[in-house]
Amino acid sequence: MKYFTTKRTVVSKVLFGAGLALAFAVPGTASAMDCEELKIGSAISLTGKYATNGIHAKNGYEFAIKKIDENGGVKIGDKCYNFKVTYYDDESKGDRGATLAERLISQDKIQYLLGPYSSGLTKAIAPVTEKYKIPMVEAEGASRSLFNKGYKYLFAVLSTSEQYLASAVALAAEMAEKEGKKPSSVKVAVAVENDPFSLDIRAGVLDDAKKYGMQVVLDEKLPRDLSDMSAILTKVQLLKPDVLIVSGHSKGAATAVRQIGEKKINVPMVAITHCEAADVTGNFGASANDILCSTQWAETLKYEDPIFGTASNYEKEFKAAFTEYADKKVPYQTAQASAAVYVFKDAFERAGSLDKEKVRDALAATDLKTFYGGIKFSEAGNNIAKPMVLRQIQDGKYNVVAPSAFASHPLNWPRKAQ
Repeated sequence: MKYFTTKRTVVSKVLFGAGLALAFAVPGTASAMDCEELKIGSAISLTGKYATNGIHAKNGYEFAIKKIDENGGVKIGDKCYNFKVTYYDDESKGDRGATLAERLISQDKIQYLLGPYSSGLTKAIAPVTEKYKIPMVEAEGASRSLFNKGYKYLFAVLSTSEQYLASAVALAAEMAEKEGKKPSSVKVAVAVENDPFSLDIRAGVLDDAKKYGMQVVLDEKLPRDLSDMSAILTKVQLLKPDVLIVSGHSKGAATAVRQIGEKKINVPMVAITHCEAADVTGNFGASANDILCSTQWAETLKYEDPIFGTASNYEKEFKAAFTEYADKKVPYQTAQASAAVYVFKDAFERAGSLDKEKVRDALAATDLKTFYGGIKFSEAGNNIAKPMVLRQIQDGKYNVVAPSAFASHPLNWPRKAQ
């Protein structure tokens, strides 16, 4: 088939050189060279509109593989294994992702998959893995619609998408009350991409706005190519909402922050997704200040595990391994991708076997504390052990402001046009 003759990227486990692998070998444990290969596959976006986050996720997978190798590999009985991952570029296209998943399973004989980037691509691949009864641990598909299909082989480490920005509505209600107003006085504007992930975010926001009796004054879809939302922002200027919610992955985030700055949009609260992945602080400077950014993970959170250490240690070591992130905030997409690999390691070791059904059952029984947060799967396969948090960009720094139990800084309110 023609898909099989297009370009592909095949990457084995990252050792950063055999010498480095040996240097990190711990006395009393097997070095990477002593372990057998354990093959995993992934169709992921290395080109196309999701490439930025696809590469972040791939880097997160690779970093975890390196760390697990350094810590003695995956131990099953008296043997150890090192993950070897085969990647194919799905070009951000669902049909191609499904075809590549078929190839990984049928031609490459791979029995375990790491997920693609985005809910849409995960939705395309999940029926394939379910058909062949292939366990897939995914880190980048958050749409709640993935978890009402009865899938038995799909496991997601991240919180579902309706939770991403709903907390911004609660925060706006709290601010209104502090000003002596009723939460029902808050006006909400919503602009999202027409994809499963963003539509779920919209649903969560609208549900919460309805609970408070808030008026939704704008509810629009972003342009298909995510490159221009000026027409929507013109309406925002006229309608004067108190809260503007935007979801359009990294490209949509970049467009939103750039054009909000250019048009000097003065909305008291702006909340968007994918701030770090779009590097809005590095690319747009002061225009990003006081914007709220949803995140699955932050390096300031008090999470820890034996492989990666604390959340802050993960960030430090990841930046050392991937120097292109040295002056940037590490995107949560990388952290959750690393967590997915760690979940596989844990499941293989508890299963004590390479039998995919035993591994599937071990995945279903996961109850794991990690640098990324708690991971425990519902019967539907979504993670029910980790909350979302909101960070606000304050003078170029990402500071956790909600929920209050996790807050490291107070909220700057209201946001002023820069």
